[in-house]
Amino acid sequence: MYNPDFWEVRLDPHDLDRYANEAGIWFETSEDNRSQQLRENRHKQLLNPIMDLIGTALTEKQRQVLLLYYMHQKTQEEVAQIMGISRRVVSQHLFGICRNGKHVGGALKKIRKLCHQRGLALQN
Repeated sequence: MYNPDFWEVRLDPHDLDRYANEAGIWFETSEDNRSQQLRENRHKQLLNPIMDLIGTALTEKQRQVLLLYYMHQKTQEEVAQIMGISRRVVSQHLFGICRNGKHVGGALKKIRKLCHQRGLALQN
């Protein structure tokens, strides 16, 4: 039966052998793979210390907003609906606000500062 949305083409498996793996769209060199492994290992090492900071250094609202936004990948609008606050307040909890020319608040700034003080960084 002919389906104009789907075309099936016969292909001899030996034809595929003529193309090098390096020509493939998803090809990774061994160095790419090693670099990816190092990044993943570093992320795993940092996860628990950063989660401890989030649990101890942030206010309850900042912690909830940060976890919903980054860990559960909710939008600011979705976080606002879940928590019963405005999207503007969600943004303030995450990024802080400018008050009298000074940047105040913000969970991200606080966590970054504490990570820097404790030597927690993705790059070595």
